[in-house]
This record gives sequence, C-alpha cells and structure tokens, in this order.
Amino acid sequence: MLKHFENARKIALEMMQPSKKDLEHGLELHYNSFVFDAYGFTPLGGGYAEQVEKLVSENAGRDEVKFAIEEFMMNSSFKNPEMRKALREAWDFSGVDCNFQNSGLEGNDIENLIKRLSFYTYMTDSMPEIYERAIFPDQLEGIRERGHKALFMTTNGVPLSAKYVSTDEALNQISVFFKLGVRMMHLTYNRRNLIGDGCAEKSNAGLSDFGRQVVAAMNRAGVIPDVAHSGQRTSLEAALCSEKPVVASHSAAGKLSTHYRAKCDEVIEAIKKTNGFIGICGHPWFLQGKMNINAMIDHIDYVAKTYGVDHVAIGTDNTPMLAALELKNIAYPQYRPIWEQYWQHPDDVNGTMTSEQYVSSSWVNWPLFTVGLVQRGYSDKDIRKIIGGNVLRVCRETLQ
Repeated sequence: MLKHFENARKIALEMMQPSKKDLEHGLELHYNSFVFDAYGFTPLGGGYAEQVEKLVSENAGRDEVKFAIEEFMMNSSFKNPEMRKALREAWDFSGVDCNFQNSGLEGNDIENLIKRLSFYTYMTDSMPEIYERAIFPDQLEGIRERGHKALFMTTNGVPLSAKYVSTDEALNQISVFFKLGVRMMHLTYNRRNLIGDGCAEKSNAGLSDFGRQVVAAMNRAGVIPDVAHSGQRTSLEAALCSEKPVVASHSAAGKLSTHYRAKCDEVIEAIKKTNGFIGICGHPWFLQGKMNINAMIDHIDYVAKTYGVDHVAIGTDNTPMLAALELKNIAYPQYRPIWEQYWQHPDDVNGTMTSEQYVSSSWVNWPLFTVGLVQRGYSDKDIRKIIGGNVLRVCRETLQ
C-alpha cells in the first residue's frame, strides 16, 4: 500500500510545487503536531467477502447487503494480518492522530445509527494495537503519546424515536447517544427533516421550533451541532440560537464555490460568533476552482484570513480503500439512491474531474495540507490550530 500512498503524494506535490525548505518544514511540523480531522473516515479494508457474495447470490435486499459490506470493510476484513498492517501504514503515512469518525448512517433512524456506531466501537475494541476508544477530548493527546489512534464519534443525524409522546421524550435520545460516545451530530442531511432544511433543498427554510429545542438539548448534553449538510438558513439559525459552538465540519467557502455544500459568508460569520469553525473538505467538486489540493488550501486560506485562524479546520470527508471489495462471478445489483442522499452527480455540477485532482486531496495526503499552509506563510502556532487545535478546543468548550 505504501506505493499507492507515495504515488498520491507525488501527484499532489507536482500540483503544489513547494520549495525544499517549505516541504521539509511542513512535514516535520505535521508529524510533530496533534492532527485532528474534523470529519473523516478511518481506512477501510477489502478483499474477498464470501458472506457478502452469498447474500447477493440469494437476492438479499439492499439494506441487508449494505450492512454486510460495511461489517466486512470495517471489521471482519481486518482479521487478515496483511490488512491490519496496511491499516497501520495508512495512519502512519497520514500523520492523523484522531478522526471525528462518521459512525452513524444518514438520517434520524435510531436502529440504523446504532448499526454503524457498533462497527466503529467494535473496531476500536478489537484492534488495541492500533486504536484506543476515545470518549472525552482530554483523552486524545494521551492516546497520541502512547502511539495509538483515536476515533471520536459523530453521526449523520440526530436520533429521533418514532415512539415518543412528548418533545422531552424525543430529545432524550440525544443524551442516550452521548452516553454511547457520540460527540457531534448532523442537524440535517441534504434533505428536509423535522429539525430544518438540508443543503440540497431549494426552499431554504430555516430551523423549526423543534429544531431549536434540539440545538438546546445538544448544548445541554455536550454534543456539537454540525450544519455541514444543512441549508443556509437552517445553518444560520442554528448558530444564532446555540449557546455553544456550532460547526460545519466538512464544507467549503461559498465565496469561492457555488456548490450547495458550501457556506455563505453570513453563515460563516454566525458560526464564528459561536466560537465554532468551518472544516474544509477534500472533495474537489465542492471546492470548484482548480478542483485539487490547491483549491482546498485556497478555501482554508480564505476562511482563515477573513474570519481568523481560530475558526477554520480540515474535515476531509475522505478515506483510503486498502483493498477492493471482491465479489467473484456475481454481478452486484444496482439500487436506487436512498432517500437521505439526495446527491447530484459531480459532473452535473462542475464538469468532469480527473482522478489526479481527486487523489491530490485524499486523506493520506494530510501531511501536504500542512505543507500547503507553510507555503502560504502561516506560523507554526496558527497551523497547529488549523490542523487539530481548533477541533480539540470546540470539543472541550462543548463539554463545559
């Protein structure tokens, strides 16, 4: 796998063209700093998945097959010693110490949220030579000192029970998931829900009355409200009503991108006033512009210079695949997109993107994000805030 990681680094360096001095200093700074991805994915395993192949051959439903694939890629594939070795190599190459890990499926369904949360909880428990379970932010730096990696859990939705009879009872699930280790939640995911509008909705309605109660309950529990997939008005009103930091964990600057996942200046200013941050993602079609690692640094640079280095982070929304999923002699069925996804194809928004553009801002190129900030003239102190310090600060402030 190292050869693939080194090729990704080579592609990005050809685009960035840093001086030898900036490259050497940036790499040294990166590997000696606490690096916290504001929204990422731990590397996924692969290989021959016999149990998945069996389900596909038996015409199992979409959700059953998806569950089996995720279980294999997140858990059982790592029974292979070579896959565990590749996992450690990926973490070491990236220099990342902690991912704010997407550990809940898109939406508000409690059963689905628990499924993915169980995968990543089990991952930290079953590979103690690589991971330690992290529940509180003050544990994270100690985990780094012991040479391990941490997953800090987030969900792509607020858990809402269909059986509640009162608002208070509905909000209780936030506290339940907090006790299960979840420290950040998406208010919406692209579409509208009971809380507010998603970013892909054209109506751009704001936060509902119930949504305001959700934000207040998250403040009380110690869970960070994340508006990365929320509409502009919902994002703004969440920031205006929150008593603790609000974040857009993996987003982009609307001044530089017209993509619906980017946040306008009014929203970023409101998030700043909560002492939150905008996490710049690594997906080129959100970033527009050069649609590569340079565009990603442009967005970080814009937010830092316009709103201050205390209010920008990096949330890659990205992960390396350590091996392909193998299904032998079986055609994998194609299913219609799930309700919550509501995605436009990247080419429909921005035109064709090359594989080199995508690879340049991949998760394993995290060290080069630091190099890019060195190129732009940021001090070591400010870079440490951007690559991890701001996320850690928000986690601590939320639990106060």
